[in-house]
Amino acid sequence: MTDMSQTHHQSWRQWLTTDEPTSRRHAAIVQFYLGWLSFRSNILAMAGLIILLFLVFVWLFAPILATHDPLAQDLSLRLLPPSTEHYFGTDALGRDIYSRIVYGSGITLYIVTLVAVTAPVFGLLVGTVAGYLGGWVDTVLMRITDIFLAFPKLILALAFVSALGAGLENAVLALILTAWPPYTRIARAETLTIRNSEFIDAVRMQGAGTMHIIMRHIWPLCISSIIVRVTLDMAGVLLTAAGLGFLGLGAQPPTPEWGAMISFGRKFILDHWWVATMPGLAIFTVSLGFNLLGDGLRDLLDPKGSKS
Repeated sequence: MTDMSQTHHQSWRQWLTTDEPTSRRHAAIVQFYLGWLSFRSNILAMAGLIILLFLVFVWLFAPILATHDPLAQDLSLRLLPPSTEHYFGTDALGRDIYSRIVYGSGITLYIVTLVAVTAPVFGLLVGTVAGYLGGWVDTVLMRITDIFLAFPKLILALAFVSALGAGLENAVLALILTAWPPYTRIARAETLTIRNSEFIDAVRMQGAGTMHIIMRHIWPLCISSIIVRVTLDMAGVLLTAAGLGFLGLGAQPPTPEWGAMISFGRKFILDHWWVATMPGLAIFTVSLGFNLLGDGLRDLLDPKGSKS
């Protein structure tokens, strides 16, 4: 029985690592599996992936993992140090900091996911259209992009939130509006290198339209660079979101958003360090996870760039 299972395992491994795939789908599976083996050998990248998977786990099971109601106030329990009853202590209103951090993971994922899904897609569209069409279209789109890039992200986000009004949704919208320009530059650079390639000329001669060429033949070649940039940028997005929350322009009280928790605890930092330190450590850990994962993906998807 053992010999049969080993033989079956070897046959599967040979199928996943073959140099002669039998179909396009088989080739994609082989490429993914070999990429996973390479990624798995990177200890730091795996550490980043584990951190982010743990964040998702905490969000999914927050009602089970939390020990208290994150919004419940009890002034008789205010500013208690970390203990077995309150793992990370309590804040000035007697709320359990650990439970608030656990529920705050969902807000963090909400912000990061919305920005990661919308900003890169918009930037990819603008960049590939500008690079492929060229001429005045390229000039206009890239000058608009340069205007957005001329301002620091946090300052620009502050301006948008001030105009739109404080709140989590408006903060996310501001982050999206400030996050797309780098993806536009990357997509345009990639498009300029391949728009005059022979296979693009062949597709064009077959009668394919502009958007068909861009979406079916140029976008797939830009995806790897975009994915790497997204993963590396999410740490900055998280810090910017925390900065907006710290300034009172993001999620509003009593929502357990990590940046707002730091702002609430900053006045107690000297005597009751845990109030601001614990959510700060949460932001640091998640940001570190994104950076480690991004470095690993860069080594995997862009080996030439990682060596330079």
